[in-house]
Amino acid sequence: MSNTDMSKADIHSQTPARLPPRWRRLWLLVISLGLLLCMWQAAQLAREQALSNLQDDAENELRLSAANLNGYLLRYDYLPQMLATREGVQRFLAAPDSQDSMPLNMLLDRFRFTAGVSDVYLLNRDGDTIAASNWHRSNTFIGQNYAFRSYYTEAIAGRQGRFYGLGTQSLERGYFFSAPVWLDDTSPDAKPDGVLVIKVLLDEVEESWAEQDAELFVTDSDNIIFMASHPGLRMNALYSLSDEQRRVLRATRRYAMEPLASSGIGVIAPYGLGSQLVSFSQGPLSKGNYLSLTRPIPEFGWQMHILKPLTPVISAQWVAALMAGSLYSLIALGAGIGWQRLRLRREREAFADRERHTLARVRDELEVSVERRTRDLVASNQRLSDEIEERRRAEANLRQTQDELIQAAKLAVLGQLAAGINHELNQPLAAIRAYAENARRFMALARHEKADANLEQIVELTERMADISAQLRQFSRKSSERQETISVQACIDYALRLFQSRLREGNITIIHEWPDETLWVKGDLVRLEQVLVNLIGNALQAMKAEPVPQLTLSASIHHQQVHISVADNGPGIPAEHLGHVFEPFFTTKAPGSGLGLGLSISSRIMDDLGGKLQAANRPEGGACFTITLPHSTLTHVQERSHYA
Repeated sequence: MSNTDMSKADIHSQTPARLPPRWRRLWLLVISLGLLLCMWQAAQLAREQALSNLQDDAENELRLSAANLNGYLLRYDYLPQMLATREGVQRFLAAPDSQDSMPLNMLLDRFRFTAGVSDVYLLNRDGDTIAASNWHRSNTFIGQNYAFRSYYTEAIAGRQGRFYGLGTQSLERGYFFSAPVWLDDTSPDAKPDGVLVIKVLLDEVEESWAEQDAELFVTDSDNIIFMASHPGLRMNALYSLSDEQRRVLRATRRYAMEPLASSGIGVIAPYGLGSQLVSFSQGPLSKGNYLSLTRPIPEFGWQMHILKPLTPVISAQWVAALMAGSLYSLIALGAGIGWQRLRLRREREAFADRERHTLARVRDELEVSVERRTRDLVASNQRLSDEIEERRRAEANLRQTQDELIQAAKLAVLGQLAAGINHELNQPLAAIRAYAENARRFMALARHEKADANLEQIVELTERMADISAQLRQFSRKSSERQETISVQACIDYALRLFQSRLREGNITIIHEWPDETLWVKGDLVRLEQVLVNLIGNALQAMKAEPVPQLTLSASIHHQQVHISVADNGPGIPAEHLGHVFEPFFTTKAPGSGLGLGLSISSRIMDDLGGKLQAANRPEGGACFTITLPHSTLTHVQERSHYA
């Protein structure tokens, strides 16, 4: 027998004997019945406690909501009486047919806005509306007769009136306050001459109810739900109405032609004093049970109801039952665990030795694996460092090659300009020789003034040659790759100086199109000059065969982008070549006239500067190359000598 089999045999020999199956079934039945009894009792206790708490919360919420509704409506009670004493109201009521009602309508509208009510209107002695705040609406009250309303009959009898119901014009639920308007209240038998009415909407109160975790609604003496937090309950009868009750309600016109269907409420069971458990057989609340409480509002003859969902009660029952069951199960489990401890302790002791040996073996294997993985990581890091260094050297070589290629392209442009620049230098040299010979002759004749004038001309010519030489040195210098703020107009003018002789000899017209203010961009001055010189040189070469060559240089700003354009009136770029002009070594010039790198290098330069270079044909003929660079504001610019 193996050691493992021997260990298992020892463990089984030390395990306590199990109970017979009959006793195990009996104990299982007793434990199950005890669990059910414990959970049922806990659920009943939790239900009573949760219902009691729910009733307390409902009473508090109902009391506060009723007080809020009462206060909300009563704060408008004095307004009709105050407005009825206004001189403008009484003056218009004295002779409405001979006065313009518009000033009074606007006064009532301003009062409506200030007081925050829905409508304000004035009735004459016959109940006809002669002025209203809603005079400008299609459903205005003006011209309507409200003698059938109780607020009119009470006010025309000299008392303040109240009424609630649906408006005959707007069909909006509102509460109406009215007050008599007296033109002469000194006579003992004086009667009111009109009635001033204020209508208050109830939506604001209902919106505040919607924030509560309960359903609130108000019923009148006919058990009609006039106000409710849930829109589906409004204009329903709390209980079913008889045909006689419906006829009486229709006669009052309080609820217009609303069907006044039954809410479907039914009592499940009474609970405590003034509360009961209810449910709904139909309507929006038919999916749950509720605790219902009612509170009278004697000031208006209403009853306010609150419905609290029984969901918290059901949840409390389940929680209590589960907690009791859990506690009971823990106790039973603890007893079972205590009975099993002896067996488990012996098994753990048997397994402990094997686990110690296993852990030791795993630890040794892990150390070997970690050491091997560490060596692999060190080797990988070394390879990665070598690759990074190689990448850096390659990027440095690429940058150097690119700069040399750009400089070579610049020198190639200088070579193309050499003939014109040679002509620019030969003219001053010939003039200097002539002025020097004249000066020697005048010195021999002792005509010092003439000799001095010739020497002054020689000085001016040498300054001109120095300026030409400075332009060549400035253009041929290498880029410092330093970002600076550049004047677009000055940069274009400098590029043109290198082509002065070609412009004069070719009789080329130059058109400048840019704003009066200086445009500034951020970039590398030397590289931007090189791109402009290349574009201008290409444009001049394209216009060699034109009888009236015209070079257009423009600059503008759009959406924080500066656009610099160089356009000619030459033959333009063939459509099949337009997509290839920026490719390296692509050229349409004759062999020996160029390598096809100018535009490719210029496009690469603009990409490095954060801009772009685009080519297009002009509708009127010729090609147009556009440089786009981000606009920059002038902060501090060092003046450069060639911009002077």
